[in-house]
Amino acid sequence: MSILSTRKADKIDALAEGGTSLAMDALRRTFRNPVAIIGLVIVALFVILAIIAPFIAPKDPYVPYPELQNQLTPSNIPGPMPGFVLGSDQNGYDFFSRLLVGAQQTLFVGVFATLIGVAIGMVIGGLAGAFGGWVDTVLMRLTDIMLSIPSLLLAISIAALLPGSQWTVIIAVAMIGVPVFARLLRGAMMAQRSSDHVLAATALGVKRRTIVFRHMLPNSIGPVIVQATLTLATAIIDAAALSFLGLGDSDWRRAEWGLMLGKAQELLSVKPSLAFYPAIAIIIVALGFTLLGESMRESLDPKNRR
Repeated sequence: MSILSTRKADKIDALAEGGTSLAMDALRRTFRNPVAIIGLVIVALFVILAIIAPFIAPKDPYVPYPELQNQLTPSNIPGPMPGFVLGSDQNGYDFFSRLLVGAQQTLFVGVFATLIGVAIGMVIGGLAGAFGGWVDTVLMRLTDIMLSIPSLLLAISIAALLPGSQWTVIIAVAMIGVPVFARLLRGAMMAQRSSDHVLAATALGVKRRTIVFRHMLPNSIGPVIVQATLTLATAIIDAAALSFLGLGDSDWRRAEWGLMLGKAQELLSVKPSLAFYPAIAIIIVALGFTLLGESMRESLDPKNRR
């Protein structure tokens, strides 16, 4: 009897509160998950560091220092010394300052690559899901062609065709996510087309545009947001891979973790920390976005609702 009384009390409290939306319910479940909290902490620290990095960097990351350059030799790169926490990089810059500022550039690449991929993918998936028929067939066949190419190979092909710059890396990485977002939104919108509220709106003579933008799209965008969080992690890794392969940003002076890692591969025997610290930073940040994204995905899964 006590269990039944407790359940009744919970129902009364829920009714008194007016209930919660599916989004709020998923958000509440997400932040009850310790894994999600760990991911959120990592992501929040990364974003805060990226914002304040230029202000807390002890040295100018784009100015070579004579006291470091004077000690540079083909077989020696200065390590930690007074005034330089991590010593020099291969060009006489303060390595610690460049590592801090690199967080901002890495976030810039990851965010813009993800946003461009989401925007193009949503246009393709939205058109396919809204119109169906031959529009859906044509767009999904193009998407299938993109999906048939391994993601890194697709990024390498695009980067090789464009002049080396930071925006080349962003565009190349963005194209990897386009077919994923297109497929995801198209599937969600196709499921919405047969839902009761859409069928009712159609029977009442509501315009197709209104049905798409007020009923189908808002209820289909949740999984896309979750996938964007996961894609941001892989975008950072893919950008680093392009730089490591020599297809990234041609401006070697730019402080960006992937570019720093790519330029350090030739100096592993001289100063391995030049590659170690950017690699560890990329791994930790990618882990944070992955943990947060996976927790959000699980929270939106109907099987996990209590």
